[in-house]
Amino acid sequence: MKYNKLGTSDIKVSEICLGTMTWGEQNTEEEAHQQLDFALEQGINFIDTAEIYPVPPKEETYTLTESILGNWIKKKHNRQEIILATKVAGRAPGMPWIRGGKNKFDRMNIEEAIDRSLERLQTDYIDLYQLHWPNRITNFFGELGYSPQNDPDEIPIAETLDILQKQVEKGKIRHFGLSNETPWGVMTCLREADKIGLAHPVSIQNPYNLLNRTFEIGNAEVAFREKVGLLAYSPLGFGVLSGKYLKGQKPSGSRMDNFKGHFVRYASDQATSATAKYVKLAERTGLKPAQMALAFVLSRPYVTSAIIGATSLGQLNENIKSKDVEISEELFKKLDAIHLDHPNPAP
Repeated sequence: MKYNKLGTSDIKVSEICLGTMTWGEQNTEEEAHQQLDFALEQGINFIDTAEIYPVPPKEETYTLTESILGNWIKKKHNRQEIILATKVAGRAPGMPWIRGGKNKFDRMNIEEAIDRSLERLQTDYIDLYQLHWPNRITNFFGELGYSPQNDPDEIPIAETLDILQKQVEKGKIRHFGLSNETPWGVMTCLREADKIGLAHPVSIQNPYNLLNRTFEIGNAEVAFREKVGLLAYSPLGFGVLSGKYLKGQKPSGSRMDNFKGHFVRYASDQATSATAKYVKLAERTGLKPAQMALAFVLSRPYVTSAIIGATSLGQLNENIKSKDVEISEELFKKLDAIHLDHPNPAP
């Protein structure tokens, strides 16, 4: 397993991070703990979760994933062996169960969110605390276009940074990161932090895969030059790039089977057409489609870690093996050619 530096921090994280958003929905607590045990045996030291998990978010399951992870930490007594990341939910009018629907990145909400996450995770500190999505109105979660809007409830970025810094000083979090953020948002965080002498964000967690390479437009250069490394989520496009949904298949228990309508951008005609070409290329190259797709993500110089999720140990094992797959220059050119024919069909 390769380990990469987390931004400008002194923390080194495994190039593969264990994602957790299926725990409490598609996976039981026992299955989640089995995944954790197996991941550590394979050299993974980086675990990512969030207060809203599992996904799709629902009132009855809100915070369940953090609790499942916390129970494992308590049982194993191994907190020092893992780098633990979680996230605070930004403003979400569609989720009124999160702090009464009044959540935003102000002092009251962030402090309460951190304290509750610490309780559920059964730990004294969080290594990486991430802003799950911007507090302002912008384009994210599948939107490419930007429609300017004034927002009277927007919390100034400098104010949020100061709140996070206070939590660092209290020892509750070690570092903070961004998620679902734009190049403007990242650069503004860096500029505002420098103005008031605060720490920089050490990471940005955005979607990145063969069906969605929008991160390369602006954010990739920022991540590389400013050392705000990408924690790539959905590196398999919700499992689509494994090829298991081709020809109209919807395996029983899969996300597309369980959560119809939630991930439609990965089921478009363009996404399906592109996926078929990627799968065919993998087969011609002698690779498993999922491993080729993951290896592509891992090969990019601005990626710190790829976040993988699985509903079975078999899936998890296959995905972890992607670390041993090399993307040659010739293969990259072939991947790029498909991308040029089908640019970002699932943004």
